[in-house]
Amino acid sequence: MTDSARPITIALVAGETSGDILGAGLIRSIKQHNPNVRFVGIAGPRMQAEGCEAWYEMEELAVMGIVEVLGRLRRILAIRRDVTQRFKQLKPDVFIGIDAPDFNLSLEGKLKQAGIKTVHYVSPSVWAWKQKRVFKIKRNTDLILVFLPFEKAFYDKFDVPARFIGHKMADDIDLNPDKLAARQHLGIPGHARCLSLLPGSRHAEVTLLSEPFIRAAQQLKERYPDLHIVVPLANQKRRHEFEAIKQQIAPDFTLHLLDGQAREAMIASDAAILASGTVALECMLAKCPMVVAYKMKPFTFWLAKKLVKTPYVSLPNILAGREIVPELLQDDCTPENIVKHVQPLLEHEDSQLKSLFLELHQQIRCGADEQAAHAVLSLIEQKS
Repeated sequence: MTDSARPITIALVAGETSGDILGAGLIRSIKQHNPNVRFVGIAGPRMQAEGCEAWYEMEELAVMGIVEVLGRLRRILAIRRDVTQRFKQLKPDVFIGIDAPDFNLSLEGKLKQAGIKTVHYVSPSVWAWKQKRVFKIKRNTDLILVFLPFEKAFYDKFDVPARFIGHKMADDIDLNPDKLAARQHLGIPGHARCLSLLPGSRHAEVTLLSEPFIRAAQQLKERYPDLHIVVPLANQKRRHEFEAIKQQIAPDFTLHLLDGQAREAMIASDAAILASGTVALECMLAKCPMVVAYKMKPFTFWLAKKLVKTPYVSLPNILAGREIVPELLQDDCTPENIVKHVQPLLEHEDSQLKSLFLELHQQIRCGADEQAAHAVLSLIEQKS
């Protein structure tokens, strides 16, 4: 065991809100095992509330989009140089890079060369595309913490030390979510049909998906006059973009727009139409049947087909190893196709699908914060 008289020092870097949530849970769990720990690095408000000393605010790294990154590149590189030097001087017992692979993987490599143990928390999608990144991860990290069992299997093929810890989202969502309570919260009648539209959290997604989603919802409303349609939107920018598109194509069509509350909307709904991404996993955990529909600009889609190595794009299908939810991609993403696949979900409850969702939920509900804390402390205890 690590000498309890000497404080353990753990360095961390989180680059966005999701990383701040993971970091805060990790810090909280580690402190339950050993309160004599100092946490330091780049942290968001949740990590700081748990006692992490922030050399820089997380917002310094939370930049999306090529233009935005280029505009901030000099500052971001300066921060990385500074924290690299300060971590080398501090010599923490371990460094944990939480997601943000473009920033953290290179930092991890420099620190590992300096004799500091390194952990990368959250696997990049190397199993899906740019698989050669696995060799950089192997060089630069002593351990990678992964959410999903197929990620662990992928790293095992390349002899990369990886630990499957489960998915924090699976810990946070009840195995049997309370549909009636979610409906009461959102003001949806208990016996009405309900449909969620989730056109994505990025500008390009909302721009390309809003029209087919709205037109599909119109057709479904004509078939089911009692249908309640809720649209959770990630932020005010996405809401304004969605409202502008709706005003152009269906100004008189009634939709219930929500600021956030995507999880509540999916729990309350009989079916969802959604963009691909983590939201599909969340929808599965909410036990809401779904249709995954996605469009990209033509060149981007052509490039994605060349690069992506998995037979499916949605996490429920990848987890199951077969198509359990429909995927309507690019030219197949039409209102008519969406309606065709959503209609059966609104007609009757698919108990077999929900049972499969529950089984997959249980597979990845492992107490991720506790598992991550145990993995980090075990690595620290190993002799160098």
